[in-house]
Amino acid sequence: QVQLVESGGGQVQPGGSLRLSCVLSGSIYNFAGLRWHRQAPGKERKLVAGITSGGSTYYDDSVKGRFTISITRDNDKNTMSVQMNSLKPEDTAVYYCSAVRVVTSDGDEYTELWGQGTLVTVSP
Repeated sequence: QVQLVESGGGQVQPGGSLRLSCVLSGSIYNFAGLRWHRQAPGKERKLVAGITSGGSTYYDDSVKGRFTISITRDNDKNTMSVQMNSLKPEDTAVYYCSAVRVVTSDGDEYTELWGQGTLVTVSP
């Protein structure tokens, strides 16, 4: 069974840091990449950072220079992390990870899998 589970959300003061993790696990044969999205209250979900299976990264201008995304592999687990520094109140949102173009060892294919989300609150 393929799973995508996020962790690491919480409350932090402006200027502080948090690290979010997202674990893609199961019988994964291949995947194209992993992404972080966020949805602030009253706003649409937005892609903020991504990393391909080959390690190429993407950052939205709103987080460039403050967020750093990375990926590690351990047996059947692929862990994507994002280190978020110099956090601002406008970074407050539910953060979701997604896995793009996942192919399992059984040959099942998923265009995009989503995690359940984790809340990040930046306030004094």
